[in-house]
Formats: sequence, structure tokens, C-alpha cells
Amino acid sequence: MYIIAIDQGTTSTRTIAFDRQGIVQARSQVEIQQYFPGPGWVEHDAEEIWHSVEHTLQTVLDQMAPRRPVSIGIANQRETAVVWDRRDGRPVHRAIVWQSRQSADICARMRADGLSETVRDRTGLLIDPYFSATKIAWILEHVPGARQQAEAGHLLFGTIDTWLIWKLTGGRVYATDYSNASRTLLFDIHRRCWDAALCSALNIPMSMLPEVRDSSGDFGSHTTGIPIAGCAGDQQAALFGQACFEAGMVKNTYGTGCFMLLNTGSAARQSAHGLLTTLAWGINGQVTYALEGSVFVAGAAVQWMRDTVEWVSQAAETERYAEMVPSAEGVYVVPAFVGLGTPYWDTSARGAIFGLTRASTRAHLVRATLESVAYQVKDVLDAMSRDAAMPIAALRVDGGMVSNAFLMQFQSDMLGLPVERARIQETTALGAAFLAGLAHGFWKDQHDIHRMLAPERCFEPNMPRDEAGSLYEGWRRAVAAARTF
Repeated sequence: MYIIAIDQGTTSTRTIAFDRQGIVQARSQVEIQQYFPGPGWVEHDAEEIWHSVEHTLQTVLDQMAPRRPVSIGIANQRETAVVWDRRDGRPVHRAIVWQSRQSADICARMRADGLSETVRDRTGLLIDPYFSATKIAWILEHVPGARQQAEAGHLLFGTIDTWLIWKLTGGRVYATDYSNASRTLLFDIHRRCWDAALCSALNIPMSMLPEVRDSSGDFGSHTTGIPIAGCAGDQQAALFGQACFEAGMVKNTYGTGCFMLLNTGSAARQSAHGLLTTLAWGINGQVTYALEGSVFVAGAAVQWMRDTVEWVSQAAETERYAEMVPSAEGVYVVPAFVGLGTPYWDTSARGAIFGLTRASTRAHLVRATLESVAYQVKDVLDAMSRDAAMPIAALRVDGGMVSNAFLMQFQSDMLGLPVERARIQETTALGAAFLAGLAHGFWKDQHDIHRMLAPERCFEPNMPRDEAGSLYEGWRRAVAAARTF
């Protein structure tokens, strides 16, 4: 017996088969193309995404034959918007990707109309092109005939999960889950329904919006008869895949940037420190909320060291260089290449290096760059601690950078908390698999899942707190200088 997870991401689609212990039994991956039709615009071909899912799913089914999966779970890139015609299933425009800024003018109109507070109170989000709603509005405004077709009830909107569920079921199921709905800028996360006033403000017909269901449950069946039983946005899926089931549990994914989510239980916590309030998942009619913070540059800083300034030839070398020196000796790198994320939300900040002397070497610069990731994560976790008003016992981590033991130890030292590195790194796909498996008894309950997910390694803080505090204060001064440059 096994579960299939479809992990549809920004640059590739992966389909993975997991056994009851969460061990990968088969996998298939296909890269997908990104299109850049204008400055700051990013688009995908939704049909290409669908075909990549078809191909990887069939490949895994063939690898696992003659056994059949119990069910399918889906994790997806969030906020990416697809609009298609319900009559023939064809998208009316390329999918507009979460990264795209092409709806910035629509966001400016919303702010000018005084909607910022309403959006924040009802959706837990900020008005930003990042989220789906203004992408829908952009398509309706710019695609010839789209407005008339939408008002006639012919067009459907979906984030990638909805598009895939619709395709996998042959158009029989048009649905999303709570985690994805909460990222659209149209969903009231308190009343748990689409918000008519926000739809009206953006002139989006509510007939375009899918049914919202629990993240673990019935999403119909694939055309082969395999049930689709799990669905969550990628970061919420990773939170579930890390077994952060209780309020106060937090995970951080170290990728190109960092995404940190804190489970706040049944309470939606409003942030005063630049965090987003979001729905984590829904199970058996009960929803769980989370606070979310973002670091824009993490792994991207390592890529910069390797590809741009060529301080290292491979990412793995950064750990060796960092350990060549006992400290960064007062050097701070602020990798604000695209501004600063949580809690600053400062798009005007730019990258900077401070504290250089004639004694500064490549090792100091590499170490300072790695340390900058840990400092940024502390910025986010401190904001979460203040907003959540609940104790945080440990940070669970996953993603490509967690293999760097120096960084993980320094992270623990900065936070003064244990940092628990996941044994199974496929946490996003695993979360989708868990949600799908729970719906069909493959795993009995969340306790059953938690028991099998002991961390691969736990990093404990061993730096004196006054030393850690002094280093962090230096980081805060460096950030302040970078923001006023």
C-alpha cells in the first residue's frame, strides 16, 4: 500500500510515492517553463503544467505496478492564478505566477479606494500582486472578451490545485481547500467563505470561484478511479509534513528564500509585526490557523556567492569556509538584493557589506553571508513570538540549506532554541501524502504520523546568550544602515 503526492512547484512538477513510514518508493520529476512577457511579469502555461502532472503521475504508477495507490494528495505553488472556460477546459490566458508583479496597478487602485484595512481584517493578508485576486482582475481587464464570458458564467478561476483537481477528475470536481483559498485575497478566513464585498471591489463574479473543502477529504477521483483525498498549498503542506500539529509549533523551509509558519491552533492571530495570518488546513470540519513570515534571500545568497562573486565554486564549500575562522570578526552582509521581507517589508533596501578591514578574508565574507540567513530567520521568529503570545519550544527545519551544519548550529545559537532537522526532506510532498492518507485510514491519526517523524539531528544552542545578543545587535545596526542608504 502506498500514497501518491503530486508536488507542483514553480520550476518543476514532482510526483512521489510514499509508504506507511514516509519513505519514498518511486518518484518522477519534470521541469516546467517560465515566461517573462514584461518587466516583473512571470507566467506559466497551465496546459504544460497539466501535462507534466499527467506524465509524472503515470510514470510513478508504472514504477509501482501492479500495486495501486490508496489515494492521491496535491501540494501546489500558491497564489498562481489560472482562468479557464468551463465549456472546453481551455485557459483564456497563461497562468499568472505568484512572483508576477503585473497587477501592481490594480493593487494601487485598491489602496487608493481605502481597502487596505478591510483586506487585512478579513483575509489576514496585505494588498500585493503576490496574491491571486488582482491577477484574476488583470485577466478580466486585459483578455479580449474575458469580462463578458465571466459575467455569463462561462469562466472558472483556480489556483493550481483547483486546476489540477478539475483536470484529474475530468471536470467533475471544481474545488479548492482552505489553505489555498486563504491566499487569494478574496476569502474571509474568519467566516470561512468567499467575501462578496471584496469580489465586488475587484469586479470578479463569484460564479468564478470554486467550492472550498477540508484539506483532507473528498476531492473526487482520478479518471482511473484513484481517490484524490488531500490538498494544501506548498508551505502549509510542509508545516503538516513536519508534523507541526500543535499550537506553538513552527517550521522554516530554507530554499531560495525562507518561509516560516507558526501553528496558532484554532485562533487567527492578527499580526502587528509584518506577518500574514493564514489558514493552515482544515480536517473534519475544524480549521487550524498559522502566522507566516518570509525571508526573501536565503539560498539565493549562496547562489550569489557561487555564481556572481565566485567566492565558492560549489554551495557545499560554504560550510568549510565558514569554519575556517572563529567568527566573522565584525563583518555583516545584508543580502537585500530584492529588498527585505518580514518584518521590514522594505522593497527599497539594497544589499550591503559592513565592517570590512584589511584583515577580512573570503572566509569572513562567506561566514557573514551564511550568518545573515540565521539573523533574518531570527527577525521573523521574534516577530512571531510577539504576535502569537505563546511559547515556542523548537524550530523544525527543512530545505536545501539545512544540510549545512554550520548554519544550523549558528541558527540554534541565535534563537536560543533547539533546531530540529527533518529526517525526510520531502516535507511538502509528504504533507500532501499525510492529508490524503488520513482521509482513507492509511495513517490512523495525527499521533500516528507524529510518532514516525523523529528528527534526523537536533542542534542545541551552545553560545552564551550575551554573545549571541551582541552579534544580533550588530545585525540590526547593519540592517538600519542598509535601509537608509
